[in-house]
Amino acid sequence: MIPQTEGAAAPMIRENINDLIAFAAVAEERSFTRAAARLNVSQSALSHTIKGLEQRLGLRLLTRTTRTVAPTLEGEDLLATLNPCFAQIEDRLRALNDAQREPTGTVRISGTEYAIESLLWPKLSPVLKEHPAVNVEFVMDYGYTDLAAAQCDAGVRYGEQVSDGMIAMRIGPDERMICVGAPAYFEGQGTPKTPQDLSDHACINLRLSNHGGLYAWEFEDGDGHEINVKVSGQACFNTINHVMQAALDGHGLALIPERLAAPHLESGALRLCLDAFSPYFPGFHLYYPSRQRPSSAFGLVLDALREPRRSPD
Repeated sequence: MIPQTEGAAAPMIRENINDLIAFAAVAEERSFTRAAARLNVSQSALSHTIKGLEQRLGLRLLTRTTRTVAPTLEGEDLLATLNPCFAQIEDRLRALNDAQREPTGTVRISGTEYAIESLLWPKLSPVLKEHPAVNVEFVMDYGYTDLAAAQCDAGVRYGEQVSDGMIAMRIGPDERMICVGAPAYFEGQGTPKTPQDLSDHACINLRLSNHGGLYAWEFEDGDGHEINVKVSGQACFNTINHVMQAALDGHGLALIPERLAAPHLESGALRLCLDAFSPYFPGFHLYYPSRQRPSSAFGLVLDALREPRRSPD
């Protein structure tokens, strides 16, 4: 153990960031020669810097042999702290630099047409008018899009559960799917009292584009247990707006987002049924890679889409 110089650690952190950068470079390269070339300094100067850092810390950070250099346990621990901090500093400096310029770039977002029409476009339309150098491309998709394969920067889905390496950000309020039909349909065919009654009714199906299967209608009983019902009928679409239109035209019952149906419920063109079986669930979230370094355009889009925090009741 190298003797510790009392009181040296605090000023070292403030005054010798370059020494920490030098240590990180040697630890990552596992070589003083490669690290010196990377930092554009002499090998002897780099070795002197590391020795001084270890002396001030009172810790051996690197184990040196004739063939290799490797971090000690203390060095690994320090490196694990430094790298995220350096990355955050770089990202923040980049963001500050971008803020001095007009945002520019193209952002590709995948989502259902309901998400695009009800949330993405209303929030981003003003952004595009204010920032002419920003472009947004909307890709309609009902699946949990593989962003890399689809060459998209972000996607939209219900709920905040995403795979590892992804970030989920709420962009809309809680939602629920409701069962609706035209008044003429209920007058001719009656009203289902439970989700199981749907087997006796004409229903308008939605085919999911990601795997080609039909969407199973989801309900919940009074005890919170899920009820999934496979329905059938003459009409089937792969977009929710067409499903709603078929219901408006009297072809059967449809399960659609409540906010989408709201104007037609208010006008009387649609009527609600199975209301007690339709629970709320987490609304739309934007998902994107956690390691993605946001461009000025993408940062602008995130700020525009972020749903304001709800105040506690």
